[in-house]
Amino acid sequence: MKFNNILVILNPENEKQYGLARAVRLVNEQKSDEPVNITVFLPVYDLSYEMSALLSSEERDEMHQTVVEQRKKDVLPYLEKYADPMINFRSVVVWNSNEAEAIVAEIENNNYDLVVKYTKEEESLTSLFVTPMDWQLLRKCPAPLLMVRDGNWKHQRRILVAVNVSGDEEYHDSFNKELVSLSMDLADQLERGNVHLVSAYPPTPMNMAIDLPEFHTSEYINGVRGQHLINMKALRQHFGIAEDHTHVREGFPEEIIPQVAKELEAELVILGTVGRTGLSAALLGNTAEHVISKLECNLLAIKPTKKPE
Repeated sequence: MKFNNILVILNPENEKQYGLARAVRLVNEQKSDEPVNITVFLPVYDLSYEMSALLSSEERDEMHQTVVEQRKKDVLPYLEKYADPMINFRSVVVWNSNEAEAIVAEIENNNYDLVVKYTKEEESLTSLFVTPMDWQLLRKCPAPLLMVRDGNWKHQRRILVAVNVSGDEEYHDSFNKELVSLSMDLADQLERGNVHLVSAYPPTPMNMAIDLPEFHTSEYINGVRGQHLINMKALRQHFGIAEDHTHVREGFPEEIIPQVAKELEAELVILGTVGRTGLSAALLGNTAEHVISKLECNLLAIKPTKKPE
């Protein structure tokens, strides 16, 4: 699994471009035979340019273009810093008030095989009320999405793959195998030999324990855990992964995945995302957003090749 056409989303708020630094390092680590294309992308927008009623549409367009050209000049030092004969750099700056839509449009028009974006450390309370840009990208980005943290890169060479071994849906097994296969291929390319799998099973619903006197909590937990362990064993054996590299725990994914990643000091967490609409999209986005906010390492989000029916 090599990435040959990478899109890096620049962060205008930071002088250091952690996403670009990670993309360049990734290219160097995967040891490509041919030069890799890296496009740096920057959506720009300033509401004040839209507020003046004294400007004609032509004058406003000229002002937009002036800002775009200036931002292109601002990007050049970053490309010069990382100049490499094995990397073909280009920059794209667009005027757009919706950053996520601009990014998705760029991806769909240029067939990128990886998108790299820096994400902040802290979780904002506004994420409970307003769809954050990271959330939108997780739902809409058609290409694998690498969410990068700042700080020192870890060298423990461990990749943690989050899988769903509940067996509730038929597509879970095929998507699990797709995720693990891609992860092991990536680990081989980047010389990351330690691939771990993690899966969370839900805790006992409190209302069942309270409302149903005949409900046996321990039997329920053992039954659910047992089924998860059986399915995880089948998955790990399919790929020849050692038992001590698999982790099945009670809890919610947004708690268990970051917890196991921290214990392992994982360098990268690989998580599957499924694009949905309506309420299911909100629930999925909320879970994924909290996973991102609690991770202390990088995250690679991948959508299934085949969408669930």
